[in-house]
Amino acid sequence: MDIQGSMIIGCETVTGQGGFMHAYAASTGEPISPMFGCATQEDVEQACTLAAQAFDSYRRLSDERRAQFLDAIAWEIASLGSVLSERAHAETALPLARLEGERMRTVNQLRLFATVIRDGRWHGAVIDNAQPERTPLPRSDLRLQHIGIGPVVVFGASNFPLAFSVAGGDTASALAAGCPVVVKAHPAHLGTSELVARAIAKAAQDTGMPAGVFSMVIGEGTWIGESLAKHPAIRAIGFTGSRQGGLALTRIAQDRPTPIPVYAEMSSINPVVVFPAALAARGEIIARDYIDSLTFGAGQFCTNPGLVLAIAGDALDAFCANAAEAIAAKPAATMLTPGIHAAFRRGIGQLVAATGVAQVASGQPANGPYDAVPILLRTTADDFLANAVLEQDVFGPGSLIVACRDLAQLEAVLSHIEGQLTATVQLDDDDHAHVREVLPLLERKAGRILFNGFPTGVEVSYAMVHGGPFPATSDGRSTSVGASAIGRFLRPICYQDAPDSLLPTALRADNPRGIWRLVDGELTRE
Repeated sequence: MDIQGSMIIGCETVTGQGGFMHAYAASTGEPISPMFGCATQEDVEQACTLAAQAFDSYRRLSDERRAQFLDAIAWEIASLGSVLSERAHAETALPLARLEGERMRTVNQLRLFATVIRDGRWHGAVIDNAQPERTPLPRSDLRLQHIGIGPVVVFGASNFPLAFSVAGGDTASALAAGCPVVVKAHPAHLGTSELVARAIAKAAQDTGMPAGVFSMVIGEGTWIGESLAKHPAIRAIGFTGSRQGGLALTRIAQDRPTPIPVYAEMSSINPVVVFPAALAARGEIIARDYIDSLTFGAGQFCTNPGLVLAIAGDALDAFCANAAEAIAAKPAATMLTPGIHAAFRRGIGQLVAATGVAQVASGQPANGPYDAVPILLRTTADDFLANAVLEQDVFGPGSLIVACRDLAQLEAVLSHIEGQLTATVQLDDDDHAHVREVLPLLERKAGRILFNGFPTGVEVSYAMVHGGPFPATSDGRSTSVGASAIGRFLRPICYQDAPDSLLPTALRADNPRGIWRLVDGELTRE
C-alpha cells in the first residue's frame, strides 16, 4: 500500500488543502516523503458531521455486524505486514521487533473487542418485570441497557504509533460501543497513521459500514484539536499524552455549551516500593530488573518506573551500586521526536540541579543527535517532600531513588505523591505485615498494583486497568486498556412499559441473543 499524504474523511481518501507538512525520521530529523495535506476547517466540519449522521445507523447495527467490522480492521492491519512496521520504525526509531509486537497487540485488541461485542454482557441488560398487583403502588415494566454515547474524537499518542493511535484502544473500544470515530493523527508518525487509517476505511467499505463511521484528519498547531473538541457533534474525547495537553482538552470540553467527558491519560511516575526483607534478600536482582524496565524502549512508556522508595542503609547502598553497574552498560537510544528528546534533557536538568539530588550513574554516551542517555539519581525523603520539582514526570530513561529513614517516612512519601497509573511492591514473606498496612494507601493512589514485577508494559485483557487517580488520568474511574475500556463510551438508558416489538434485542422477552441478563434480581440467560 503506497502512502499518498492523504487524510480519510468518511472512509474516503482526501488530500487536505490547509497547508502541507512532512513526517520526519526520528533518528536524524530529516523529512520523509511524501508531503501530507493538512485539514481545513471545512474538513473538520465534514468529518464531524458525517460521524453524527452515521451514529444512529451504526449503533443500531447488530452486535455481529460491528464485531465483523472490528475483525476486518484487524485482518487489514495484520495484512500490512512489514510495510507498516518499517514506516513506523522510520518515523519513531522504535525497534522493528518492538513494532511487530505492537502491531499484533493492536490486532489482538481489536479482536478482543469483537469478542466483547459478541458476548453481549456489554449491554448491561437489566429487566424489572411489571408488578401490576403490587401494593400500595404497582410497578411498571423497566428495562435497562447501555448504548453508545455518540461520536468520539481520538488523539493519537506519540509513544505507541499503533496500539494507542489510529486503530488503538480508544478507537477500538469506541467503535465497539457503537460510536463513530474521528482521529487526529499524531504529527510524529503521519505515514504510519495513513496506512492504518486506510486499512480501517477499507474494512468499513468491505463490511458495509456507514460512511461516517471513521475519519482521520491531519493538522499542525492547536486549532485543529480545539475545533474537534468544540464541535457539537462530538460526545467524548480519548487522549494519551502530556498533562498540559490533556488539561487543555478538558477545559475546552467543560466550557462547551454541552460539556463532554475527556478520557485523558496524562502523567505518572509509577513508584516502586522495595520493602526491607526483599531489599536484603534480592536487592541485586531487583536492581538489575529495575534498570531493564527503566531503559526498555528508551524509557518512553507511560508506565516507566520513575521513582523507587526504600529504607536507607547498607542494603539500599548495595542496591544503588548494583543499579549503577547495570545502567552504566545501557546504550543511549533515539527518542521518538526531537521535541521529546529536548523535554527529557530539560526535565533531567531540573532534577539534577535540585537541592539534595545526586547522580548515581548514567548509561553509554549518545551517538545520535536525539539519543537519550539513561540516568539514575538519588535523594532523601526529606528533600523529596520539600521540593515539588522532584515529583515531576520526566518522560524517558531517567529515575529517582528516594532513601527514607523508616517505614513511617516511606508511607509519608506515598501519601504525598499524586495519583499514578501503577504502583509496584517488591516484597518477601517477612514484608507482608508492612505491605498490608500500606496497601489501602496504594489502592487510593494507583489504578494497578504490581507485586514482585515491574510496570513497563500493559497486557490487553479483561481484567487490565490502565488508568488511575488524577493526574494519571482525567477520570480515575476508567481504563484505556482492556475490555472495560468500552464503558467510557457507553451510557445507560431505561425503557418503561415499552412494547416488546419496539425493545432492543438485548431486552426482548424471549432473549433471542441468549445473553446474560439481570431479571428481577436474578442473573440468567433464560
